Amino acid sequence: MKKDVSLKKKKLLKLKEIAEKRLKSNKIGGKIKPLIKKKVSKKIKSKVNKKSVKRKTEKKKSMQIINKHKENPVISPNDGNGWEAWQTFNPAAILIDGQVHLLYRAIGHDSISRLGHAFSEDGFKFEERFPDPVYEHSANSGKYVCYSIASGGSWGGCEDPRIVRVGDEDKLYITYTACDGGLRVGLTSIKLEDFKNKKWNWSRPQLISPPGEVHKNWVIFPEKINGKYAILHSISPKLSIEYLDSLDDISGHIKSHYSPGKIDKKRWDSFLRGPGPPPIKTKHGWLLFYHAMNHKSMDKYKLGAMLLDLNDPTKILHRSKEPVLIPQECYEIEGFKPGVVYALGAVIKEGDLIIYYGGADSHVCVAHVNFEKFLKALTKEKKKLPKLEVLKKKKG
Repeated sequence: MKKDVSLKKKKLLKLKEIAEKRLKSNKIGGKIKPLIKKKVSKKIKSKVNKKSVKRKTEKKKSMQIINKHKENPVISPNDGNGWEAWQTFNPAAILIDGQVHLLYRAIGHDSISRLGHAFSEDGFKFEERFPDPVYEHSANSGKYVCYSIASGGSWGGCEDPRIVRVGDEDKLYITYTACDGGLRVGLTSIKLEDFKNKKWNWSRPQLISPPGEVHKNWVIFPEKINGKYAILHSISPKLSIEYLDSLDDISGHIKSHYSPGKIDKKRWDSFLRGPGPPPIKTKHGWLLFYHAMNHKSMDKYKLGAMLLDLNDPTKILHRSKEPVLIPQECYEIEGFKPGVVYALGAVIKEGDLIIYYGGADSHVCVAHVNFEKFLKALTKEKKKLPKLEVLKKKKG
């Protein structure tokens, strides 16, 4: 009974405190403010409301760098397939005969990363997904070291693929992160016809980064540069490219160094991560997307863009003044790794630059922008680049 009385007293005291605060807020010089009951016309009210709504909308728009489709994500985990039941994210992309093919990373009940395949006619709607994994990496080192759990949730396998066709060669190359005695960069290839016919005859994988070191995010240029294959293997503290006569038998050949470098607090990308999709050749230079963070929000991965010299891609010609893709939507801030957008695939289709990315290490998403407008803004280094928008299906 005493408990009930004390609880009632506490409640009464709390209510008294709230009442006193409200009374004080309505006082001017110790006198209670009169409650203004002046009639306001409906017309004036509606104008005020419209203005406040407009201000809120403008504020919201000014904070948005990208408009995402209400139907994103385009690929999500499939409970019916054990190997991709938990996460589907970080897709590589390539355009073949007008179709967009994705190789996406998937994690299932055994916590192993594998690659799945999906394709689309319009670049947006992925109705067909291959029922089984199309690529798996078996550890060959005989040594089990668990680094992978922090980089996406798996205990091993293959992560974060990039796919590229070099010139008009009859094969496709895939670089990826291999959990094999640590986190190393794997390289495999497949004949173009086999890929198109869904015959997953992959070449024996090579581990092309040095043993005993952690390396990720290496990309191959889609054309030879000065007659040689080019692999971009670091963007910080400087752009580092290895030039090779062949991509056969290059295991452990490339020496790479990555460091986020000195934090520049004046830039949005004060902490650099690594390249995104393979570079895209344009008349202005190589278009490279990259992942970075800001020192004020180290929990969020954002996407930036730069243009590199065609003959010497270690030279940066232009760089975005702000991120072109940021985590904002629920499928980017709710998931295994909240606040992450991670783009590994990009294609040019019917005048649009289409970017494929992972949201929160849980889903596959897509966005697009007019390619020429984007390049024009990037070359002028405008602070506000054209908004990336969702691909809309064209009529007819």
